[in-house]
Amino acid sequence: MDELRLRLNHSKRLSDCNAMILTETWLNSGIPDTAIGLTGRSTHRADRTADDSGKTRGGGLCIYINKTWCTDSATLRRHCSANVEFLMVKCRPFYLPREFTSVIITAAYIPPDANATLAMNELHAAISQQQSVHPEAAFIVAGDFNHSNLKTVLPKFHQHVSCNTRGNKTLDHVYTNMAGAYTATPLPHLGQSDHLSLFLTPKYSPLINRVRPSMKTIKVWPAGADSVLQDRFQHTDWSMFTPQGSCGSHTHTDIDNFTSTVLDHITTTIDSITTTKRITTYPNQKPWMNKEVRLLLKVRNTAFRSGEAQAYSTARANLRRGIKKAKHTYKRKIEGHFSSSDPRRMWQGIQAITDYKPNNSSPTVMDTTFLNELNTFYARFEKDDKDTATRTPLPADHQPITLSSTAVYTALSRINPRKAAGPDGIPGRVLRACAEQLAGIFTDIFNLSLAHAVVPSCFKATTIVPVPKHSRPTCLNDYRPVALTPIIMKCFERLVLAHLKDCLPTTLDPHQFAYRSNRSIDDAVSIALHSVLTHLDNTNTYARLLFADFSSAFNTVVPSKLITKLGDLGINPSLCNWTLDFLTDRPQRVRSGHSCSTTITLSTGVPQGCVLSPFLYSLFTHDCRPVHGSNSIIKFADDTTVIGLISNNDETAYREEVERLTTWCANNNLVLNTSKTKELIVDFRKARGGTQDPIHINGMAVERVSSFKFLGTHISEDLSWTTNTSSIIKKAHQRLFFLRTLRKNQLSSAVLVNFYRCAIESILTNCVSVWYGSCTIAEHKALQRVVKTAQRITRTTLPAIGDVQRKRCLHRARSILKDSSHPAHRLFSLLPSGRRYRTLRTRTSRLRNSFFPRAVSLLNSC
Repeated sequence: MDELRLRLNHSKRLSDCNAMILTETWLNSGIPDTAIGLTGRSTHRADRTADDSGKTRGGGLCIYINKTWCTDSATLRRHCSANVEFLMVKCRPFYLPREFTSVIITAAYIPPDANATLAMNELHAAISQQQSVHPEAAFIVAGDFNHSNLKTVLPKFHQHVSCNTRGNKTLDHVYTNMAGAYTATPLPHLGQSDHLSLFLTPKYSPLINRVRPSMKTIKVWPAGADSVLQDRFQHTDWSMFTPQGSCGSHTHTDIDNFTSTVLDHITTTIDSITTTKRITTYPNQKPWMNKEVRLLLKVRNTAFRSGEAQAYSTARANLRRGIKKAKHTYKRKIEGHFSSSDPRRMWQGIQAITDYKPNNSSPTVMDTTFLNELNTFYARFEKDDKDTATRTPLPADHQPITLSSTAVYTALSRINPRKAAGPDGIPGRVLRACAEQLAGIFTDIFNLSLAHAVVPSCFKATTIVPVPKHSRPTCLNDYRPVALTPIIMKCFERLVLAHLKDCLPTTLDPHQFAYRSNRSIDDAVSIALHSVLTHLDNTNTYARLLFADFSSAFNTVVPSKLITKLGDLGINPSLCNWTLDFLTDRPQRVRSGHSCSTTITLSTGVPQGCVLSPFLYSLFTHDCRPVHGSNSIIKFADDTTVIGLISNNDETAYREEVERLTTWCANNNLVLNTSKTKELIVDFRKARGGTQDPIHINGMAVERVSSFKFLGTHISEDLSWTTNTSSIIKKAHQRLFFLRTLRKNQLSSAVLVNFYRCAIESILTNCVSVWYGSCTIAEHKALQRVVKTAQRITRTTLPAIGDVQRKRCLHRARSILKDSSHPAHRLFSLLPSGRRYRTLRTRTSRLRNSFFPRAVSLLNSC
């Protein structure tokens, strides 16, 4: 104690520190607080007890709180066992960033001979309980952890000590729920301790300083605006916009002028009844803050400046009551959305209460020059020597596709009014509210477009809004292009898409799992794994999986090649010509705030943000199929995986398949990004025939990885699921914070359960039918621990992960049985009795515990 007091007296940095945490104090009940007290600091201690720890000496914890920083501190919990000792203190400092309500400091000591798993479970239970009570508190956990790691049970906590604290090991850790909160600096040993001391310098920046207020211009819709618009459009003489002449004499210019004139009239009508307003949103603004609370806040501030004690006291009391009333009103509003079956508004309220949304980076100021550079960068795949796109000749008896006004009305009435308007500026709200009045004129435009196989230029226009991929973008590639296209064109595309699907043959690639009914990511992953596991059940076998990455795959599609493939599939020639016009001569510009780039015209690629684009891309790649029976190519949109099943070290077929894929990509203008293409080798043979040679693509070796995230599921080379379960548990722990925030706001259990099902269970059960059966018991317990924590928060019983997995396995299996075109349908064959299914032959537990064998067993047990 003398050395500690001496250090405090001679070091201003130490004397000014807010809290001091000491482990292994060796204090006992015979030493009073006065003997260890420090001037200007409150003392909180937890001594080791022989009855609880089984040890009579050592141990003990102590926390000193600087009274100049906080006078409101209280011990929340003391705990002593054979595996862990901890002391938990809650502090309400004079100043805290608005996003935190308090600071909870936990001193911890885990003995070297303790059971790390049990110790972390005890510590996790205590911290989790306090997180439920104080979801917006800042948590600091510091002490001697020896061989333990708190991140195994609280993966969203951040460890701030990177230096060695005892010899060449880092035994002392500091964890917080704030990223980059502290920098740890080593200090000399204290007394006879064999551990270095640590000084933590705060680096945390309050949210109000990290994120600038956002300003945006919004339209103000007066009451009854929809009725006024309906009335005006109902009495509009649309025939005056229709181009004159016979149907066959209309030119591209006539259709363009017709469409743009109609859109201009709609825009002018909207502008005549609406006004604009500029609003500012602060990053730490509370959702319940309303006009009444702001007025009470002004009254409180005025009373404070007046110096009248009675008026100030009354104003403070009124403000407290006003805030309480506003919170209660907002809570009832959110619950009202739930009870009135309005999930969108309820979810918006939940997001506002919990701040459940991505961190918005500070808005970047972009000038026109930079926007022009971005626009050129996004158009870098435009081919200078592009193939001449020619229209398909139409047969003499050809009848163009026509759309009914009923179909157009249905498409307009299903528009999501929350979607951002495209370059035409017409909001979805107007198109949906006035669907009956506008269906007729848009039916004429759509049918005229289909009859002439011409898409109006204003329908093809795209506005790109660049969104930073990182908080500090450094190059053009760090800006993700978010494309906005006219909402009315999306309706048109949906109607065309329905006709396209009706024209498709049944011979399409069965291993393209995107944009097809009764296909999902679960199917793609389970079929890929089943082919690998089945092959590995044989002797002297292994598998190589190549995860191909394309550079901007959608942007490199050549329309002329796509149209040729559509014709080969038997698509209506007129529809092929319409698609060709849709993909060529597309105006594109980049917008940021009120600044815009110059417009450029593109004729390469399928435009991102369009309804048709993903489907057209899947048709463009339908002819990319394996030529060897030992290989398979699994596709989900532009995610392509080549699986080579290799026997007796003969990789000839696999390597030829990769070479053929490379050639196919070159012939179809798709660019393989070798640096992002990865390979995973699964080989369980004890005597391996040497190290496998890497695959080369365009002269560059493909990197071999031990784990890869395949369609959202981490697959490891040993086919274990440790990496996958750790990843989803980490993400689920992050979502638990939002659940605790809802509990703090006293929302009903029904709302809490709904949030759990949408935001947490969806993470825990992503592709659960694929991997859960092969997890270890420890991984099952870790997953269920998250569910139990959620049960304590929601105060309800939640379904176990195992039960969810069994239910989904059965549902998926029954869906496959009903679909004879499903690539896994052949795996379910009935026995002659007609009541049970033939069990799949398995030799190893790896295959036996995978999806398809378990699904057959579940079907037979029902």
